[in-house]
Amino acid sequence: MDNNNNNKKKRILWIAAGLIALLLISIFVGRYPKPYWMPPATLLTDTLAQKLVVNLRLPRIIAALLLGASLASCGTTLQMIFRNPLVEPGFLGVSQGAAFGAAFSILYLSRSVLVIEISATIFALTGLILSYTLSRRIRYGGWILRLVLAGIAVSALFSAGVGILKYLADPLTELPDITYWMLGGLWAVTWKDLLYVLPLVLPGLAIAFLMRWRMNLLSLEDETSFSLGLAPNRERTLLLVAAVTATAAVTSISGIVGWVGLIIPHIARRLFGTSAQFSLPGAMLLGGIFTLISDDIARSLIAGEIPLGILTSLIGAFLFLYLMTREGA
Repeated sequence: MDNNNNNKKKRILWIAAGLIALLLISIFVGRYPKPYWMPPATLLTDTLAQKLVVNLRLPRIIAALLLGASLASCGTTLQMIFRNPLVEPGFLGVSQGAAFGAAFSILYLSRSVLVIEISATIFALTGLILSYTLSRRIRYGGWILRLVLAGIAVSALFSAGVGILKYLADPLTELPDITYWMLGGLWAVTWKDLLYVLPLVLPGLAIAFLMRWRMNLLSLEDETSFSLGLAPNRERTLLLVAAVTATAAVTSISGIVGWVGLIIPHIARRLFGTSAQFSLPGAMLLGGIFTLISDDIARSLIAGEIPLGILTSLIGAFLFLYLMTREGA
C-alpha cells in the first residue's frame, strides 16, 4: 500500500512539473511577432512583446489554470458526492444560471465586463440555492435524487430564460455579445478580472483540497458516514458551496466551458484510483493542463481566435469516447 501511494505521489509531482513547464511555454505561444511562437530573445528587445506578455498573456494563462482546476475540482467533488460519474459542474443550474446572469446584464444592466461577471456569479449561486431549496421541498426519493431532480428543473428554467433573452436581444449588437459569451473564451481577461475571482476561487479550491479525505467518507451512505463521525448534510453542503462558488466565479469571466469537469475526473481516477486523497489534486493539475493546452490552441492556431468552449467540448468528447471504448472502462 505504501509503495502504491508513493507511486501516486511521484505521479502527481511529475504532472505538477509538467504543468509548470507548460505555463512557461505558454508565455511564448501566440500570434506575435509571428504565428505560433515568440522567440524568447524577443522579450529582451521588443517593448511591445513585453507589454503583450505582461498585460495580456500572463493574466490569461493564470485564468486558464484557475478555470481548469476549478472545473475539474468541482466535477470530482460532485461525482463523488452524488456517486454518479456523469455529473459535472453545470449539474445544479450553475452554468445555465451564469449564462442567464450574463445575458441579463448585457440586455438590461451594462456591458461592462465587471458588471457581467458580478451578474453571472450572482445568478450562478442563485442556481445552486434554488436547487438546494427545491430539493428540500420534493417529497420523492432520497436526498441525492431530490437534488438531482431539482438541479435538472432549475437548469431547464434558466435555459428557457436565456432563450427568451436571446429572442429579445438586438440581433446586431446584443445577441452577438450573448452568443460569444456562451461559446466561452478568455480573450478579454485582465489582471482586474483575476483580482475579482481570486477571493472566491482560492478558498473554494482550498476547502475541497483540505476535505478530500472526508470526501471519501461522504461518498458512502449517510448512515455509514454518520457512524464514522461525520455530519453528512452539513459537510456535503460546505463542499457543494465551495466547489460551485469557485466554478461560478471563473465561469463569470470565461463563459460556458464544457467537458472539463466531466472528462478530467475520469482521467484522474484512471491514474490515481477512486480515493480523493490523490484523485482530487490530480484532477486539479490535469484540469489546468487540459484547459491551458486548449487555450493555447484557441489563441494561436488561426488568426481569428477559436472559442475555448468549442475546443474543450471537441477534445473532451473524443477523450471521453476513447476512455469509454477502452477495455476495462
